[in-house]
Amino acid sequence: MPEPPPVRVRRRRISRSLVSLYRTLRSNGLSFVGFVLVVVILVVAATVVLDPRLLVPYTAGENSGAYSVTPTLLHWLPGRAHPFGTDGGGNDIYSEVMLALPLDVGIAVLIAGAALLAGGGLGLVAGFWDRPGTLGGWVSVVILRITDVFLAFPSMILGLAIVAALGPGVWQVIFAVLLTWWPFYVRLVRGEVLAVKHLPYVVAARAAGVSEGRILLRHVLRNVLDPLVVYFTLDIGTVLVTFSTISYVIPQGLPYPYTPEWGSMMSYYYTQGEFSQFWWTITFPALAIFVAALSFSLLGDGLRDVLDPRSRHALVDSTASTTLPPSAPEAPGGPPPAPTEAAIAEGG
Repeated sequence: MPEPPPVRVRRRRISRSLVSLYRTLRSNGLSFVGFVLVVVILVVAATVVLDPRLLVPYTAGENSGAYSVTPTLLHWLPGRAHPFGTDGGGNDIYSEVMLALPLDVGIAVLIAGAALLAGGGLGLVAGFWDRPGTLGGWVSVVILRITDVFLAFPSMILGLAIVAALGPGVWQVIFAVLLTWWPFYVRLVRGEVLAVKHLPYVVAARAAGVSEGRILLRHVLRNVLDPLVVYFTLDIGTVLVTFSTISYVIPQGLPYPYTPEWGSMMSYYYTQGEFSQFWWTITFPALAIFVAALSFSLLGDGLRDVLDPRSRHALVDSTASTTLPPSAPEAPGGPPPAPTEAAIAEGG
């Protein structure tokens, strides 16, 4: 039975969008690398959650039993059996780093997504119903003043203070980072809404009698989603670094080695004094944070090229200029000389 025309058209649009995304990412090498790395990170994280034995040889805190003699520097170097080496207790660093991957990336996506929903919703209200002298105008003022209070403090310092006040715990750390993160989305969404709500098609919809809620959802929200997606993707790496830093400073929230987490893992080995002799115990968790944050940043840059018309046109123009055929070579004698005034007069 043939598919109805609307379904066929919808599938064609999705396939064209995916092809456009792929071509744009391929035209920017770094963005394509970030896309591939993000896909690999998500696949590996899902595999570790569903069946960790496929990629992780040891469980959290499990002694590998590889060494039964007093450890020396040569015994603990990364090798074939232990790609990232082992610590002083025989724990496999590779297994610990891989087991921490789903937790760190999942928490970063959770915090960024919750901040997007909370801050984005408040930004929509503050930007769309900001008429002075109305209830919406007063609500907008209250939202913006509260946002300014949170933005007045550095996110890292405020997050550390909140965790110190609430006490150690994974949910306390998540709540502290989320509480410092939503104001950025309020400012972003409000600015985009103010730029969109006075455009001619919005004014025409309001003149045609379309309800305010329908205008907000159908005409305004749909046109501010593109920068939100880009900012959200870029924000995942920043949230990951912030969360790992707080876990490094206050590691009691995710006690290692019982709960593998990159920040608390680095803090544990630093306080144990192993970094001076066993450099890989901290280096590989730090590299994991760096690679994950860099991957989402590169992917965000690629999505900006895809979703932003100005960036997309600039990228297409730059790509076209590099693929233009070379101009025809000049004659051996060079270009013909320009006619002189006397020749022009004689010809006239």
